[in-house]
Amino acid sequence: MATRSHRPGTATGAPGGSRGRLRRRLPMRLLLPLLLLVALLAMLMLRGYVHSEILADHRVGPPAASDQVPKEILKGGPVIDTRGGRPASLELPDHELVLTFDDGPDPMWTPKVLDVLKKHDARAVFFITGTMASRYPDLVQRMVDEGHEIGLHTFNHPDLSLQTKSRVDWELSQNQLALAGAAGIRTSLFRPPYSSFAHNMDNRSWPVTEYIGSKGYITIVNNTDSEDWRRPGVQQIIRNATPKGGKGAVVLMHDSGGDRSQTVAALDRYVAGMKDQGYRFDTLTAALDAPSAHTPVAGLEAVKGDAWVFLVQASEKTTGVLVTGLAVVGVLVFGRLGLMLILSVAHARRVRRRGFRWGATVTEPVSVLVPAYNEAKCIEQTVRSLVASDHPIEVLVIDDGSTDGTARIVENLGLPGVRVIRQLNAGKPAALNRGIANARHDLIVMMDGDTVFEPTTVRELVQPFGDPRVGAVAGNAKVGNRDSLIGAWQHIEYVMGFNLDRRMYDVLRCMPTIPGAVGAFRRGALERVGGMSDDTLAEDTDITMALHRDGWHVVYAEKAIAWTEAPESVQQLWSQRYRWSYGTMQAIWKHRRSLVERGPSGRFGRVGMPLVSMFMVVAPLLAPLIDVFLLYGLVFGPTEKTIGAWLGVLAVQGVCAAYAFHLDKERMTHLISLPLQQILYRQLMYVVLLQSWITALTGGRLRWQKLRRTGAVGLPGAGSSANQPQMDGRPVG
Repeated sequence: MATRSHRPGTATGAPGGSRGRLRRRLPMRLLLPLLLLVALLAMLMLRGYVHSEILADHRVGPPAASDQVPKEILKGGPVIDTRGGRPASLELPDHELVLTFDDGPDPMWTPKVLDVLKKHDARAVFFITGTMASRYPDLVQRMVDEGHEIGLHTFNHPDLSLQTKSRVDWELSQNQLALAGAAGIRTSLFRPPYSSFAHNMDNRSWPVTEYIGSKGYITIVNNTDSEDWRRPGVQQIIRNATPKGGKGAVVLMHDSGGDRSQTVAALDRYVAGMKDQGYRFDTLTAALDAPSAHTPVAGLEAVKGDAWVFLVQASEKTTGVLVTGLAVVGVLVFGRLGLMLILSVAHARRVRRRGFRWGATVTEPVSVLVPAYNEAKCIEQTVRSLVASDHPIEVLVIDDGSTDGTARIVENLGLPGVRVIRQLNAGKPAALNRGIANARHDLIVMMDGDTVFEPTTVRELVQPFGDPRVGAVAGNAKVGNRDSLIGAWQHIEYVMGFNLDRRMYDVLRCMPTIPGAVGAFRRGALERVGGMSDDTLAEDTDITMALHRDGWHVVYAEKAIAWTEAPESVQQLWSQRYRWSYGTMQAIWKHRRSLVERGPSGRFGRVGMPLVSMFMVVAPLLAPLIDVFLLYGLVFGPTEKTIGAWLGVLAVQGVCAAYAFHLDKERMTHLISLPLQQILYRQLMYVVLLQSWITALTGGRLRWQKLRRTGAVGLPGAGSSANQPQMDGRPVG
């Protein structure tokens, strides 16, 4: 995963060929996240469709007159044949019972029903819905294999008397499609949802029955209703299902739609008892001595059915994975928020208690390294802020091949204690290593060329070195240009997501990153790990992990405040975060052996690496599931519960953000934009992280992304930085 982090202008191979390949590959990296998102949404839509959450119509029409229904139908039997335009009604022969089960197949109850029928060598007719058949095709196949007959019960179970002819056609065709994919057959049997006895046919349902007959279907109602859906008790179900006088009957039961334990228990006793009375349990066509209602499907129809069932099964499995992922991200998000709150409280109490000291007060001079590449717009403010430091320092500006006169600007300032070191463009790690080699002091502070320090920043930053175990210190980086909306969002992210995190990692002794904007190191610690490496694009994360593995403590100095210029456009923010996230993955991969090593390296590997991987890589990658299910719930329901859950998560995040702002003495007014940040800003971060994953998995190479500076962050206390609050500058040790 190693990639050299040269800035623009550094040779990385054949110029034309390399850039051409990058341009050709970049659109695919943009396209893949979009295709993945579309695929996931399609799977969710399909899942919602087969779970009757999309396009389902649960209305039931009121009773109507029956004067337009033929009398022979109203007074006839439960089998209604309107094929050919001539309505006919059929009764079952005496002692012939046709058990019918509606609304299945159900994964819990249908197998139990089938087991009872198999036990008594009885046959039945299952009127299946397309939604259930699509989800549980193996049960439909079992029905057919065990000699039962299948009938259609529509796809989504709507009241067809309220539907258009096109919707009726759609319900039938989709139901047949599911049956073809599940068992490779078609059927000519149909039972309308919400139907009952033939004498209840009315002027609304009769036209539908006629229309369905014109499509080649026989309509089956019932003349003996067990009313098992009421759950009246096993004995009452048996009484309801028993015809009088030895007559034949079509008996209505259910194998889905709720708790069917009473149905299963009653069925066992019912079949045995009725057989003892001389009744036969057969399929409908067998009872009427008619040809089978099943017709095998072949060719394109079979292919379409198989494809449909495959896609539904894929959507079910995908949704299951997504729900599992949502549970994982929920645990990670709330676990992280809980850890941040608890451990940041512990950190604040420890470092803010009266008399707290890191060790002996550090007064020795410090070398401050400022790697600079084309920082003409902001380098003067950066250097002047350093010269105003209340701690003895030397400033080394390492000009990394700038083309905008950055070095000349610093030299013309003529400030005491400031040196300029020029080199050909070689990348930030090389510039820092050049600075380390030329530094005169053993304590080294590193900062970015777009950052300004408070007068107390350097002093506060180096006080933890009073503890000889400390090898590096992370400062408190803040967004200086926070007046824009995108700046305000990054301000929230820095205070809550970065600084609160650092307090947590400090307590756990596994801080993953010393920010490039404000960090301090012992020269000896840097030399022991080989200095700054250009193996990754996140040299700050790389060096921090290396120090942990070498046994050094890395701590957080909350009062060492630095004001940095955050990206002011979506494109610039994208470039920065793309490099950060990809570089973090590279650093994790580079230091993966710490997971199996012993000593300090092993401790970091088994404590820090899992936390960093879960909280900085896995959780952000899975976090879009929250928004995907939020959108799904808002559109398809339950809307109220979905909104409530999202507001609950937002409230927890708001509490954490408010506490973080309180710790950093920041104005709470910036939190007004938190809800909008959660809706819009996070989506950008998701896509950036996904892009980084794709780059890593495809072996892509990412070059250093240089941000365009505006010089918007002024000197502390100057008019140009009036948005920067005055902080308590007392030393902490």
